[in-house]
Amino acid sequence: MVDADQTFVIVGGGLAGAKAAETLRAEGFTGRVILICDERDHPYERPPLSKGYLLGKEERDSVFVHEPAWYARNDIELHLGQTVDRVDRTAKTVRFGDDGTLVRYDKLLLVTGAEPRRLDIPGTDLVGVHHLRRLAHAERLRNVLAALGRDNGHLVIAGAGWIGLEVAAAAREYGAEVTVIEPAPTPLHGVLGPELGNVFAELHRERGVRFRFGVRLTEIVGQDGMVLAVRTDDGEEHPAHDVLAAIGAAPRTGLAEAAGLETADPARGGGIVVDERLRTSDPDIHAAGDVAAFPFAAAGRLRVEHWANALNGGPAAARAMLGADVTYDRVPYFFSDQYDLGMEYSGWAPPGSYDEVVIRGDAGKREFIAFWVRQGRVLAGMNVNVWDVTEHIQRLVRSGAPVNTEALSDPHVPLGGLAS
Repeated sequence: MVDADQTFVIVGGGLAGAKAAETLRAEGFTGRVILICDERDHPYERPPLSKGYLLGKEERDSVFVHEPAWYARNDIELHLGQTVDRVDRTAKTVRFGDDGTLVRYDKLLLVTGAEPRRLDIPGTDLVGVHHLRRLAHAERLRNVLAALGRDNGHLVIAGAGWIGLEVAAAAREYGAEVTVIEPAPTPLHGVLGPELGNVFAELHRERGVRFRFGVRLTEIVGQDGMVLAVRTDDGEEHPAHDVLAAIGAAPRTGLAEAAGLETADPARGGGIVVDERLRTSDPDIHAAGDVAAFPFAAAGRLRVEHWANALNGGPAAARAMLGADVTYDRVPYFFSDQYDLGMEYSGWAPPGSYDEVVIRGDAGKREFIAFWVRQGRVLAGMNVNVWDVTEHIQRLVRSGAPVNTEALSDPHVPLGGLAS
């Protein structure tokens, strides 16, 4: 039973936390809602940091989930620039890291997100080595890319995942020279596999991006404290004025681990283990967003670092905290914009999980839908410069029903009929 005397604490000030707070009020909760953010900026959305905002096409204010006055107007106790360093599950308190203040909770939501993985090589302390996760990172990187474009400078990107490719596209639009270093044989290899990874490789090569596949960075070389070049494990040296480490992110599970909550194997993605209601191993503590490892039939358990997971997971956790009968089983979804290519991906199909990739449309013209299929069942689909089909793709993924692959590849066969 939820009543007006209860206190719900949310640790983490990203999209998931802000939307959870919004949902609590929208569902009629009148108790205390405390939202604790370790950044000094109000909660914001992350996709613009590597897309529109990075390119200078979106204003800073456009990234925020709510206008600043919204929090006071909705009686959300917002603590900016504050960290939580301890959860006491017996006393049901969280402790602020700066002054030791204790706050008691009735329900606790952990939306602590993820943090960029760091390069473990010499030279990472040089000026000109960057990460992209926070608004402050994007502000700095936007200025760097503009300067590189003016001066014909070189950006080296370690990692050809989504962040690496989106920044590469932005850097080329600014006019910078770009080299991407990637140990895998194609971009996005762990997500799309080699078949579709090559589509993105060619997209970027046409815009002048240089790729070095199958190699790793071994050193960032500096002069007078500044980046001068990078070296790779094949013995080559590449000029660089700035370096972006885009080698993935790790879930911020330290607070949960210290509190004795169950966490997933890091080798399988890590994260805080939650059930279908986004409850942790403590029924009064929930987790959502990047940090949550939730049940997913195709994978057993899955942790998803995408905008849609935060957008939907925060509200789902809030409703579960209020006692609603919630089942969080959404099909993973994400999107990307690079140059004139826009795409949306639904599902989960890492290399080795599928038998074939079925193409509907013209991959050469980059107007197509790709389906990852196992034994006739669609595991995932990606629409590239083809729109208003996500609902159909997600229905195919969710149904798990066998589909005729010839019909799947035929643009004249309505996709909605296959997904019925």
